[in-house]
Amino acid sequence: MYIPQRQLANLKEAVTPGKVVVIYGPRRVGKTTLLKKYLESIPEEVLFVNGDDIVIREYLESQSTEKLRDFVGNHAILIVDEAQYINQVGRNLKIIVDTIPSLRIIATGSSSFDLAKDIGEPLTGRKRVLKLLPLAQMEIAHMEKPHQTKANLDARLIYGSYPEVILLRGNTERQSYLRELVSSYLFKDILQLEGIRHADKLQRLVQLLAFQIGNEVSLAELGKQLGMSKNTVERYLDLLEKVFIIFRRSGFSRNLRKEIVKNQRYYFYDNGVRNALINNFNPLEIRDDTGALWENYVIVERLKKQEYLGQSANAYFWRTYDKKEIDLVEERHGTLSGFEIKWKRRTLHAPKDWVNAYPNATFEVIHRDNYLQFIQ
Repeated sequence: MYIPQRQLANLKEAVTPGKVVVIYGPRRVGKTTLLKKYLESIPEEVLFVNGDDIVIREYLESQSTEKLRDFVGNHAILIVDEAQYINQVGRNLKIIVDTIPSLRIIATGSSSFDLAKDIGEPLTGRKRVLKLLPLAQMEIAHMEKPHQTKANLDARLIYGSYPEVILLRGNTERQSYLRELVSSYLFKDILQLEGIRHADKLQRLVQLLAFQIGNEVSLAELGKQLGMSKNTVERYLDLLEKVFIIFRRSGFSRNLRKEIVKNQRYYFYDNGVRNALINNFNPLEIRDDTGALWENYVIVERLKKQEYLGQSANAYFWRTYDKKEIDLVEERHGTLSGFEIKWKRRTLHAPKDWVNAYPNATFEVIHRDNYLQFIQ
């Protein structure tokens, strides 16, 4: 199993007495594997429990200081895997931290429904949040030579970067794994924790999104196609974001009236999941969505890089009503940068409206020959 070394280093740095480290990320990306690798370097006693266990939940849902202290015992580190299943886990972890200030605590969750709020409010100032996503190219680069990276690019666009997918060599096995991931795990937390009754509409929604990568999404139009209200569509999209299937980008606007700001674009955290949802694993040479796959891949890999290196930046797309556009706009420390993402190398100039409105902004085309320096 591949171990994301950057996040392992971030985890080691983040775990300190009196603090709670929360690791979010989709199912099957290796959160438990990361924890076990971390524990190899820990000589102290560790209490490792799973929030899916009803007995564990009974202890960790208790408000009794004595009961919680007895549960932890003399352990130096408490790890709560699948913490999203424990009611008011943040409140009780705060009780434990207050009672045993020398204790180090790690909690993981494959969704951030109530977990983010539950942990966030009681533990304000006492927590550190890490995200673990499908393997980043900046991590994979340490495991393969440059010519292998070049040879594997098509596969990354088609099959994505889940750890198991990277390990599998045959395309048939990769397809089987991704189909199983989508059918058995992808919506598990939404269906279990949120009581969604229309699983078929949820899956249909993500399929519709899969065909709209790089385009603004109309909630009203999605609702019309699915036979549900705009508000329900909005709720479903929020849930899909909280289980790390999709993420959104908003329109950027500062100076022009004709800039689009209200609509959203949605991207997938993993190309393989996107392709499994629409059951299309065809090679790139016979696809008509290569540009969309490339845009999704570059944007999510950029997100991973910034997340893992702590390089915070506000990310948007930019488009005007007369269809001038830039795929990715980043705002960082008061500096604006525009990036157009193209599968084939092309010489492009920034749109005149962009240059006139933001004369100090930079502009760059990201393509197959220069993308690695952008995402590694």
